[in-house]
Amino acid sequence: MKQKIESLNAQLSAAIANVQNKEQLAAFWQEYLGKKGHYSLLMTELRNVPAEERPQAGKVINEAKKWAEAQYQELSARIAQIELEAQNAREAVDITMPATRRPAGSLHPITIVKDQMIDVFAGMGFEIYEGPEIEDDDHNFTRLNVHKNHPARDMQDTFYVADDIVLRTHTSPGQIRVMDSQQPPIKVLVPGRVFRSDSDATHSPMFHQMEGLVVDKGITLCDLQGMLDKFVQALFSADVKTRLRPSYFPFTEPSVEVDVSCFACGGKGCSLCKGTGWIEVLGGGVVHRQVLQNCGVDPDVYSGFAFGIGIERITMLKYGINNMGYLFENDVRFLKQFKD
Repeated sequence: MKQKIESLNAQLSAAIANVQNKEQLAAFWQEYLGKKGHYSLLMTELRNVPAEERPQAGKVINEAKKWAEAQYQELSARIAQIELEAQNAREAVDITMPATRRPAGSLHPITIVKDQMIDVFAGMGFEIYEGPEIEDDDHNFTRLNVHKNHPARDMQDTFYVADDIVLRTHTSPGQIRVMDSQQPPIKVLVPGRVFRSDSDATHSPMFHQMEGLVVDKGITLCDLQGMLDKFVQALFSADVKTRLRPSYFPFTEPSVEVDVSCFACGGKGCSLCKGTGWIEVLGGGVVHRQVLQNCGVDPDVYSGFAFGIGIERITMLKYGINNMGYLFENDVRFLKQFKD
């Protein structure tokens, strides 16, 4: 037994030199000190030792096992130190090297233009209101004088959540909610996301709109044009003018499309304005009497104007963007062009 233990001790001492990492250390433990390891199996050989010699043999085996465990503990500490030194080497930081700089982000072009538009209207005394994006039929259509057979209600144009619940198709429901909650005079701006079933180079299923509403005594279409003149001059150029063209919207009467004189060519005609000298920018008009009545506002006492602006359209015109998809692709090469 003594010779066998001495041979096993020599074998363990030789094996220690080959252990260089935690995986090899685990294998070393299993081979020598695990349940089926060489030192553990020594106890099974006591049955071959004469009875009178077994106590002494057991003592020798226990001492050998304690020695082997002490060798393992020293080896484990050495491997831990080796791995710590390797980790420190991998994670070492040379403080003399230049720092890695991460480029600063910037606002999205839609956000930039939206903030500019809000600043202009806030300077004219408009308050900001944000309505819900999921609307009921009553606010999105009915009380805005959009009749049941109007094509805007069709499934191919509107995202229906339920029979009478939709993703709002415009920010105009904000008009109704504001007039429900306060009496004239009213001067409010309603920016937000809207949703329509449409997608191409100049349309997106989700886009941003900004609705404006003014209700007071004696409000006319001239007030609308005067206000829009100030708006486009602040946003584009001090030289631009607006032009009103007759149009139709269920919630305004009269209704107009609003053009701005081309800020690229000064009205002479270019590719941006398609040679006309004018660019369509928004729609608006005098608030329909029925819409005022639907909100409990007496149309014989009060009148108002409303307008709706597509923020993407203004952004595309302002920055010369020819595909709306660029605004939603999150391409850093595109977005960094708008960094201050």
